[in-house]
Amino acid sequence: MNTSPHHIAFVVLPEFSHMGLALAIEPLFVANWLAQRQLFRWSTLSLDGLSVRASNGQHLPVDGALGEAGSYQTVIVIASFDAKIHAGDQRLLNWLRKMARFGATIGAIETGSEILAAARLLDNQPAAVHWDNLDGFSERYPHVEASRQLYTITRDRMTCAGATATLDMTLRWIGEMVDADLAAEVAQHFLMPRLRPPSEGQNEPAQDSHAAANQKVEAALKIMQETLEEPLSCREIADRIDLSQRQLQRHFQRHLGVSIARQYLSYRLAKAHKLLQQTELPVTEIAVTCGFGSLESFSRTYRRYFGLSPSSDRQQTTTAPVFRQRMLSRG
Repeated sequence: MNTSPHHIAFVVLPEFSHMGLALAIEPLFVANWLAQRQLFRWSTLSLDGLSVRASNGQHLPVDGALGEAGSYQTVIVIASFDAKIHAGDQRLLNWLRKMARFGATIGAIETGSEILAAARLLDNQPAAVHWDNLDGFSERYPHVEASRQLYTITRDRMTCAGATATLDMTLRWIGEMVDADLAAEVAQHFLMPRLRPPSEGQNEPAQDSHAAANQKVEAALKIMQETLEEPLSCREIADRIDLSQRQLQRHFQRHLGVSIARQYLSYRLAKAHKLLQQTELPVTEIAVTCGFGSLESFSRTYRRYFGLSPSSDRQQTTTAPVFRQRMLSRG
């Protein structure tokens, strides 16, 4: 019987989520502590062996650079911002492919899934993608089954959308690697009332949650989300859900606090913002995809809400503009 600890490599990329790393490592530590033996051991790696800056500004010293293939039984890539840049690092992608060929389980936390997708390690497989990155991910990696679920675990791959789902995925993995009772006991120490299954969906964006009490508003929102490329008029939406235009406007003001036009624009700008930052699609194509009649109209509206032109907003960094629902109250 092999009693040596399972060795995990956490590859942390610049601007990674510090919380994501903690939520992955702490359950492993507690599992070791409860078992009173080293079930797991872990190493943190960076591309060059130097410390890595997290998205919260803290610098993390690491144990080394990308190691030799075969040194680790599991490799988990942790990324958050700038994933599009890291996905082009051929040295990193080649190392991950090599580790996979040597039989390592390959995993990802948050936008680490994009790195695995770029390495073609998720082809025709499910991947949990944070809702804020889902549009861009789906556009860039159509060969991956991108999903809003919290996390995925298959025989040799695992992904999670990040944030608290990291803890769910790690606990589920501990249960599969050791036993479910140990995982449940670890969860108790983290004050978790239950382990969420991988298929459970992520929270919807905040602007939708206020509509839950009104089925007509929900129906209208669904129509909007499905017609971003060719927006409908308020009257057309009202007709589809069997309301008058005035009734629908009243529902929106009561439940969302904004007009239909403002909410529609919110969806279109949100999608444009994601595609600009997360893909290399031309600005003109993004404008058309998000229902703007001309590049001039798109650029004018985008500058009004974000303070810069669409062509200047092509990277998802900590300093890049952020889309907020309350932006709709402007002007």
